[in-house]
Amino acid sequence: MSLPHAILTALLEKPSSGLELTRRFDKSIGYFWSATHQQIYRELGKLEGEGLIRALPNAQPSRGQKKSYEVLPAGRAELARWAAAGQDPKPLRDTLLLRLRASAVVGTAGLEAELRRHLELHQRQLAEYKGIEKRDFPPGRDAPEDRLRHLVLRAGIDLETFWTQWLTHALTEFADLPALLQADSGQSEATPPKAGQS
Repeated sequence: MSLPHAILTALLEKPSSGLELTRRFDKSIGYFWSATHQQIYRELGKLEGEGLIRALPNAQPSRGQKKSYEVLPAGRAELARWAAAGQDPKPLRDTLLLRLRASAVVGTAGLEAELRRHLELHQRQLAEYKGIEKRDFPPGRDAPEDRLRHLVLRAGIDLETFWTQWLTHALTEFADLPALLQADSGQSEATPPKAGQS
């Protein structure tokens, strides 16, 4: 579970309250590691209990004031240990691809509209990422920490580029499918595969 490490990263970048962390997750980290308000607050309590972060003292304590947190040396050490550790790539699990495979045997009714919807969503996300890139990473902003953050954003841009290209190709292929496969008959007249054939 990497949420505690995402929180440690955000707090090392800037000490924050739980509410501020939630907003930062919505605007940046949440693009690749999402978390709810409740999850963040729960994790803050655990990290504080483990001695990895601490609440900053308030200059003028007042009732209901937000607590801000900072990372302690033990938290920095834990984040460095985790960041340096090895981890295998996770296998792709995408419902749309499974639905496409299922459509090969039950027909493709409704699938074209869903492919178009996904394409629109990915095009919108790609435009948003490119807008962030233009705003936050202008030419000449090449400090090491900025280059690493830009690499993360580039991963999002490249992934959305892949999906928009693949979905465009899928829709082109879809237009050439025989009418029989597109029909909502629930039956396929294609020769069934032999045993053991996928």
